[in-house]
Amino acid sequence: MGKEFERTQRVSQFLHQELARLLHSTVRDPRVERINLTEVEVSRDLSHAKVFFTLLDDQSEADRADIAAVLRKLSGFLRSELAKQSSMRTVPRLSFRYDESVGRGRDMESLLRDVRKADAVLFNHQGINECVDEGADAEAHTGSDSNTDSDPAEA
Repeated sequence: MGKEFERTQRVSQFLHQELARLLHSTVRDPRVERINLTEVEVSRDLSHAKVFFTLLDDQSEADRADIAAVLRKLSGFLRSELAKQSSMRTVPRLSFRYDESVGRGRDMESLLRDVRKADAVLFNHQGINECVDEGADAEAHTGSDSNTDSDPAEA
């Protein structure tokens, strides 16, 4: 069972590297130049591979669907090129999917940034109030200390 896992990992890494190379060096479609492969998941029996991609410039849903259609059309060509370059008995069928996790990560990052800004504003606002309150307390305390210090000296 452990060896099966290692084999799927090796095939996944090989497909990831070779597909990235093929997409950027062999395919002449300008839409494909904006693609970044994020992960390749290979099924346990090595018959299917899910290839996850993102776009270098953030695009609309229609553009993502258009590029996914282009990749779907290219999958047969890419599979035949992979077969020429590998010693695998069969090359997995390729299915391309847009990787939503990167977009969700960006959204989460912006939410965290907003929370940090709100915390900083709140902290600064509370810090100023605390400093003003502490300053008033210090003056009151210093004034009373000077009176008590001077009273015993006078007596």
